Amino acid sequence: MKIKKIYIFIIFFLLLILGTYYFNSSKINNISKTELIIEDNNKEKVAENEETIGSLNTLEDVSYSSKDIKGNEYLIFADKGEIDFSDKNIIFLNKVRAIIKLKNSNNIEITSDFGKYNANNFDTIFSKNVIVTYLDNKIESEYLDFSINRNSMVISKEVIFTNLENTLKADVIEMNLDTKDSKIYMYQNKDKVIIKNNKNGDN
Repeated sequence: MKIKKIYIFIIFFLLLILGTYYFNSSKINNISKTELIIEDNNKEKVAENEETIGSLNTLEDVSYSSKDIKGNEYLIFADKGEIDFSDKNIIFLNKVRAIIKLKNSNNIEITSDFGKYNANNFDTIFSKNVIVTYLDNKIESEYLDFSINRNSMVISKEVIFTNLENTLKADVIEMNLDTKDSKIYMYQNKDKVIIKNNKNGDN
């Protein structure tokens, strides 16, 4: 009779151990699944945050305007702009168009594929397929440095200046915005500015 009781006690003890093991195992699995869900949710939130930051950094159909003490106005438009994280005043532009409205002179228009605009001082770098037009004059280049404070444009890289009479090729054209006085030169003294007469084709 005592032996039978001992067997029953042993069987009960084993069942208790198995039950405890099963319960803990299920609990661990549930914790692991919960951790996986939390981890996945965190990854999704990180991805969403990165996407939000990226969208905040990019601007569509941007435009800026400024005016100096003389009353000259500067307008710039672009299909897209991206703010530089290292300097919030710098905006990189795509498909750029700018208009310089001079108080006592004709407007100057500039277009380019890319631009770098400084919202603090309004200085702008235009690059790639740069075209400047004013009156009957057209200047094509790959780079243009515009500054309101300096009151000038420095046009460089494969410069071609065209008007009704002449076509001119040079390395650099520096233009005063008020007077339109221009300094045209080559980087090397041995090189010469090429001038072609559009009426008779003479150089």
